[in-house]
Amino acid sequence: MNHTIEISATIVLFNEDLKTLQATVDCFLQIPESKKLFLIDNSPENNHEKYFQNSEIEYFFLGSNLGFGKAHNIVLNKIKTLSRFHLILNPDVIFEPKVITNLIKELESDSTVSMISPQVFYPNGDLQYTCRKAPTFLGLLYRKLGVFKSKIFENEYRNQDISKPFYPEFIYGSFMLFNTIDFLNTDGFDTRYFLYMEDADICREQYDKGKRILYHPKVNIVHVHRRESSRNLKLFYFHLISAMKYFKKWGF
Repeated sequence: MNHTIEISATIVLFNEDLKTLQATVDCFLQIPESKKLFLIDNSPENNHEKYFQNSEIEYFFLGSNLGFGKAHNIVLNKIKTLSRFHLILNPDVIFEPKVITNLIKELESDSTVSMISPQVFYPNGDLQYTCRKAPTFLGLLYRKLGVFKSKIFENEYRNQDISKPFYPEFIYGSFMLFNTIDFLNTDGFDTRYFLYMEDADICREQYDKGKRILYHPKVNIVHVHRRESSRNLKLFYFHLISAMKYFKKWGF
């Protein structure tokens, strides 16, 4: 199938800091590949669209919060014949243009890999452990209570050398570069989740379809990663509901 461009991307917005968002958008627009960026705005008011008037950007103001996965899925029909690769991108991520180029080369070199993600750092330079074993009820409980640290570290693959590429069970959804066809083959994200667990779910879907996901630490990005669900009761509630839906679908 012939595609119009090399890569498309979606960023879902909800009352984002404009300066941070502009930095992320600028990173994507600087990549050398032919591209299209879809900004999906779940915010109650349209405060940002006027700042993103660009032929390589398409802006969707929804006026209500559809949730993470459902908002990303808005572009499914658009990207079917548009792009070879599709990037799920958070609005607070910074990266060099070569990151995309290098990750595309890795994806092209192995047809068994459907999605790839780079090494991720906090703004202060600390490493984010974005790779995880598939969620379990006990694993989430240990993390919430802050107990059995050795088990938590094992679930983050800290007991192995993560400076080398490997195939984790799932990778956080702040930066997920898919072969577009593989993203479409799962109908995008499972929209039963409003917020949280969509990344774990879609990674499991990829393995269920005989594909693999690759952690590629030879390139890196910076992600703010505010960890809001641990501090906000409403977001913690969403996390809990999503976990229940995940375990109902995949088992404990």
